[in-house]
Amino acid sequence: MRHTATRDVSLFDRFARLYELGMPAADADRLEAGLAFGTGPFERVLDVGGGTGRAARALGDATVIDAAQGMLTEARASGLDAVQGDAGRLPVRTGSVDAVIIVDALHHFPDAAAAIEDAARVLRAGGVLVVREFDPGTWRGRGLVRMEHLVGFDSTFYTADDLAGLMADAGLVTFHPERGFAYTVAGVKRGD
Repeated sequence: MRHTATRDVSLFDRFARLYELGMPAADADRLEAGLAFGTGPFERVLDVGGGTGRAARALGDATVIDAAQGMLTEARASGLDAVQGDAGRLPVRTGSVDAVIIVDALHHFPDAAAAIEDAARVLRAGGVLVVREFDPGTWRGRGLVRMEHLVGFDSTFYTADDLAGLMADAGLVTFHPERGFAYTVAGVKRGD
C-alpha cells in the first residue's frame, strides 16, 4: 500500500512509545455526541489517523488506521485491531463502515479533502464521520499552530466552518455539536 510521505509520519514513528504520556484520553461523550447524528448501530468503526488508539479505546471498539507504523505497534500492544494505511486511500470497501472518527489528527493529513472524501466513500448510508479538531481562529488555536510548526510538524488546521464545507463537498450533511478551541463536526452520509 502506498502511504503519503510527510515529515509528520516520521515524527510520530519516533515518539510513538511516549505519545500517550503527553496526551489526555479521548472524550467518549464528545465522540458519542457526534455519532448520535448518524443512524446506528455502529458495529464497524474506523479510527483514521488513530495513532496509539486513544479514541478507539474510548469508544470500546474501533479499527485504528494510521500511516505511522510506530503508532500502530502501540495500538496493537493495547489489544486493538490496527492497519497501516493512507487516510486519503482507506484500505476498506465502499459503503462498508458504520462510522469513521478522526480525533486530533486531520491537521496532520497532507490532503484533508481527500481524507474526508474517502471517509465518505467507505461510509454506508446513514453512517457518520465525526471529526474532533482545534480551531486556529482562537487564541489557543493560534498558539497550537505555532507550537506544532516549531516542533517540525507540517500541520494545516481548519476552522469548524471550513471543515463543514469540506464535508459538504464530499456529500455529507453536516452538524456542529461542539464549537470552540476543541470542536466537533459530524457529517452524515445520505441514503441512496
